[in-house]
Amino acid sequence: MSDEIPLLSVRDLKALDPVPGKVFSAILVLKKLASKVASNGNPFISMELGDRSGSFGCTLFSDSPLLESFRQAGEGAVVRVDGKTDYFQGRLSPRLNRIAVLSEEDLAAPGVLDGLVELAPENADALWKELQDGIDRIRHDEIRLTVRGVFEEVGEVFRWCPAAVSMHHAYRHGLLEHTVHMLRVCIALLPVYPEVDADLALAGILLHDVGKTIEYEGTLATRRSRRGLLQGHVVLGYQLVRKAALKAHLDAERLERLEHIVLSHQGEPEWGAAVYAATPEAVLVSMIDNLDAKMGMVQRALRQAGPGEEFSERLPGLNSPLLTRHLSSGPSSDDASRRSGS
Repeated sequence: MSDEIPLLSVRDLKALDPVPGKVFSAILVLKKLASKVASNGNPFISMELGDRSGSFGCTLFSDSPLLESFRQAGEGAVVRVDGKTDYFQGRLSPRLNRIAVLSEEDLAAPGVLDGLVELAPENADALWKELQDGIDRIRHDEIRLTVRGVFEEVGEVFRWCPAAVSMHHAYRHGLLEHTVHMLRVCIALLPVYPEVDADLALAGILLHDVGKTIEYEGTLATRRSRRGLLQGHVVLGYQLVRKAALKAHLDAERLERLEHIVLSHQGEPEWGAAVYAATPEAVLVSMIDNLDAKMGMVQRALRQAGPGEEFSERLPGLNSPLLTRHLSSGPSSDDASRRSGS
């Protein structure tokens, strides 16, 4: 491959003037690959390629000489691609003309993996300390011991695990970030809702997604494990919580309520909940989870927006594109009037 072709990140590609035909080269992770059939019966593959700065979709039809190369590479492979920019419905969808799978030696080169692995924007060590402080907030001894027992069981996996394959906080340390963000919201809202048992709510926040440490696997491209496919994180989390709670001698009523939070936090059965939330604590945790999942999509879309991009791609969790253009600086006359009391 020619070294004269500019090596660009996804952010670089999206920042280009949207004119088809610009030659580029990029080192990317093959995040998703799915075989499909068009309405006319022709087979094709739909791919998602990305790096630390973002991702884009790409389609290869059956007559493409690269089709088999991508299939053999498989999800999680790191590839160098050459191509030309192209656009579909206003979104980057380049035409690729060459692919090379990077070897282990290539991946060991300085800076290669750093440019590919998307991380939570907040410092992971600081997030972890905040999570530990959240556990210490739990006053009920057996509930606190239950939470600590679960985190001892799952170990370091929780610190780097993503919170999803693609929907929200789908990057390294994403589960930790999502959980701590929910913890902050819960602490802020507890004084507003005295009907909620604070210890159960905090424990439910901290443990609601812990099953994802078993559900997901993969280093550069997240996929669901065998147990993740057969049981799902709600059931896996329920099992972890029950095991730790019995060991901590948590009383039967609190155990039932804590299990219910884990089983119902997804909100709707069609979203993966085993039951609907039916206690004050479960309702609170479920609503905070939904809020932070959606705001996580918003935050990521804003981070990855190109400098001239007014709207993001359609976000499935919001059923809409997101306006990514920032408000102009400086207060409006209405804002100034409200602040002055006039």
